[in-house]
Amino acid sequence: MENNENKNYKEKIVDALDAVETVVTAGVAKIKEGTVKGVEFVKENTAKGVEKVKETTAKSMDKIKEEATLEEAARKFKEILRKQLVRVEDMKAQGDFVDYSALDTIKIGVCGGDGIGPIISAEARRVLEFMLADLVESGKVEFITIDGLTIENRIAHNQAIPDDVMEQLKACHIILKGPTTTPQKGSGMPNIESANVAMRKALDLFANIRPVKVPEECINWTIFRENTEGGYAVGSSGFNVTEDLAVDFTITTKQGSDRIARLAYDYAKKNGFTRVSLVTKANVIKTTDGNFLEDCHKVADLYPEITTDEWYADIMTAKLVDQKRRRDFQVLLLPNLYGDIISDEAAEFQGGVGTAGCANIGKKYAMFEAIHGSAPRMITEGRGIYADPCSMLRACVMLLSHIGLQDRADKLERALDICSFEEKKLVITGRDTGATCEAFGNYVMETLKGIM
Repeated sequence: MENNENKNYKEKIVDALDAVETVVTAGVAKIKEGTVKGVEFVKENTAKGVEKVKETTAKSMDKIKEEATLEEAARKFKEILRKQLVRVEDMKAQGDFVDYSALDTIKIGVCGGDGIGPIISAEARRVLEFMLADLVESGKVEFITIDGLTIENRIAHNQAIPDDVMEQLKACHIILKGPTTTPQKGSGMPNIESANVAMRKALDLFANIRPVKVPEECINWTIFRENTEGGYAVGSSGFNVTEDLAVDFTITTKQGSDRIARLAYDYAKKNGFTRVSLVTKANVIKTTDGNFLEDCHKVADLYPEITTDEWYADIMTAKLVDQKRRRDFQVLLLPNLYGDIISDEAAEFQGGVGTAGCANIGKKYAMFEAIHGSAPRMITEGRGIYADPCSMLRACVMLLSHIGLQDRADKLERALDICSFEEKKLVITGRDTGATCEAFGNYVMETLKGIM
């Protein structure tokens, strides 16, 4: 009996142990399964965490780069503004215009430029020397040759105007300048600034004046283009902020707008004009063009006898070809860029940009030039001797008027009208089908002999 009880007791113990083993085995299996899942969970979430860290780090780096880019752009912009504020103070400190009659000697520097520039400027000088022979002999007028504005020399110095050339320019009162070549992007030449723009800024030639006259079509326009501000003021100072974003600037100052407006309205009053047309895009370029318009109106209020009207630049280009409306225009007053474009269009009515000259007036210096370019193709094709000197000669009319020799200016203008519009014994075509530059100069001087 006792043996049976022991046997049953042992069996129960074995069964219990088996049950424990089963439970333990199941538990171990469960633990293993949970551990694997846990490990997988950890791996999965660790990978996600690493990717998140990488993503966050990349975004942070991009943000840092973006901030650095913006800071560099802000630094460049600040430098541009700083220079413009200095220019404003310089304008405030300027005195009055030069009184040429009070000078012992009026020094006229002649810069040939490049392309056809040396040819047409030399012809203009020859005509001027013919007309001013008495003043040259007495020492009242002196002509000075200024070399160094060729594209080759400017590239060699990597300057729009080399320093030594600028010193020579500043030693003169008047500059007679031939066209100069301005490198453009993709030309393979260094990105140097336009010599014209550089000269206008350095000598503060704030007014670009371009007359256009076609008597038979009742066209008698004088275009006053602000010369030192607008889109050209810092034209070479724009920069690429990123590979995708580039920025340029337009500049307008109260002083710059005021002085060009005063010159234009004063000219209109002295020459019997009754209308000044203000041309902007103030409806779109609201701040700078808007300020220009506002400042011009303040000056207009000082001339109640002159009618002032407003035009948008795009509409003005259309109205210049409107035969009915264009007769109404007299003096046009524009910011820099619009003035450049519209004066070129206007010149076409007179026979093209080759027939139009312009004055660049400041209080201390004045520069007179053709409004067309250097036409390098004419030189490479061997047609330089057929270049039209009329643009430079028209500029000489304004030069003579500016230095107080209005009677001689009127005579040269009359001679040019006879040679270009009335008699037309010689015609310039730019090729061997027409007269040479020198022959036309001789024609003008022969005509002057009958007038002077």
